[in-house]
Amino acid sequence: MLAGVAAIALGLDTGALANLSVASTGGLEQRLLAKLGGEARTNSERAALTVTRTNGEAPRLPELGIAPPLDGATQWLNGNRPSNASLSGKVVLVDFWTYSCINCLRTLPYVKAWAKKYGPQGLVVVGVHAPEFAFERDVDNVRKALKDLGIDYVVAVDNDFAIWRAYRNQYWPAHYFIDSKGQIRHQHFGEGNHAESEHVIQQLLRESGVSVAGGVAEVPAQGVQAAADEVALHSAETYIGYERASNFASRPAAARDTATEYTLPRDLRLNDWGLAGRWTIGRERAVLDSSRGRIVYRFHSRDLHLVLGPSSDGRPVRFRVLVDGKEPGEAQGSDVSADGTGVVTEQRLYQLVRQTGQIADRTFSIEFLDSGATAYLFTFG
Repeated sequence: MLAGVAAIALGLDTGALANLSVASTGGLEQRLLAKLGGEARTNSERAALTVTRTNGEAPRLPELGIAPPLDGATQWLNGNRPSNASLSGKVVLVDFWTYSCINCLRTLPYVKAWAKKYGPQGLVVVGVHAPEFAFERDVDNVRKALKDLGIDYVVAVDNDFAIWRAYRNQYWPAHYFIDSKGQIRHQHFGEGNHAESEHVIQQLLRESGVSVAGGVAEVPAQGVQAAADEVALHSAETYIGYERASNFASRPAAARDTATEYTLPRDLRLNDWGLAGRWTIGRERAVLDSSRGRIVYRFHSRDLHLVLGPSSDGRPVRFRVLVDGKEPGEAQGSDVSADGTGVVTEQRLYQLVRQTGQIADRTFSIEFLDSGATAYLFTFG
C-alpha cells in the first residue's frame, strides 16, 4: 500500500498521518508503485538501483544516510526497545507493516525466514507496526496478530507515526537495510524482489566480517500469505469508507455517516461494487444497521479478501459467500467453508475466495446474517 500516493492525492502532508486518530491513514494498492515507475521512488532508492556490478563481484551498496533512532513508539512488543548498544555492530532490517495489509501479509513469511536464518549470524529484525485503520491502533489486536502470524522478533507499536516520520516512510510494507555501522544501505518498498533483499542481507553480513553462505531461504507461503497471481489480477484494492471509496454502484449514492437503505443494480460492471440493506457508511468503514445485508463485487482475480470486523460490542457476525450465485466449493477462501458459511469474530483480513480453476470475471456476494457487521476494504491476489 502506498500511503504517500494517497496523501499526495488528498493534498496531505505525510506527517499528518500521525494525527488521524480514527480515520484511515492508508494508501493505495502496491501495484500503483509499478505503474508510477521511477517517479514513485526516492532519489536514494534510485541510487541503490543504479549501482552496477564490477569485476564479477557484488557491487558495494551506496550509503543512504545514518538510520534514525527508533524513538517514539507507543509500546514495544516481543521485548524491549533495542538499545543502541545492542544494535552496535549488527546488521538491522527495519520492516514497516500493518496487520490487515495484504501486501504486508504476503511479505511476512520472508521476513520471518530471514530473521530465523540470519539472526544467529548477527541480523536483527525490528518490526514497526504503523496502523492504517483505527482498530489497528489497539495494542491487544496487534499483540494477537503477532501470535497468530508467528512473529517473535521485537515490534514497535508506532501509533503516533514517530518512527514512520523519522524514516520519512510512505509505504506498507517498507524495508530498510542498515549495516553494522548504522548506515542505511538499501531500501525496498512493497512486495517482491525477495531474493534481491536476501542477497542484500548476506552482503551486509559479509561486510561486518561474518561468513555467510549463498542461496536463499525456502519460504513455503500458504493461504492468505501465498504470492498473488499477477497474471490473473485485474481487480484493485477498493476501500468501502467514503474517504477512499470508488466504483460504488448502489442506489442511492453513498450517504456520509447516515443510516441509509441501499439497493443493488441489476448488473455490475467489472470492479463495481455495492451494498444491499441498511448501512451507515463512515470515513473508513461501512456498518450494517439492519438484521441482514449484503456486499456484492464484480471482480477478476484468483483471490478475494475483505477486511471485516464483528459488531461494536464484539458479538460475532455470521455470513454466507456466493460466487456467481453458487456456493464457492473448491473456490472457498481460507476463512470460508465449501458451502460459503463463515463467522466474523475479530477485526482482520478475511480470505473469502481462492479460485482453483480458470480465472474469469465473477460476481462475489457476501450476505451477513446478523447486524453490526463492519467492512473496510477489498483486496485481491
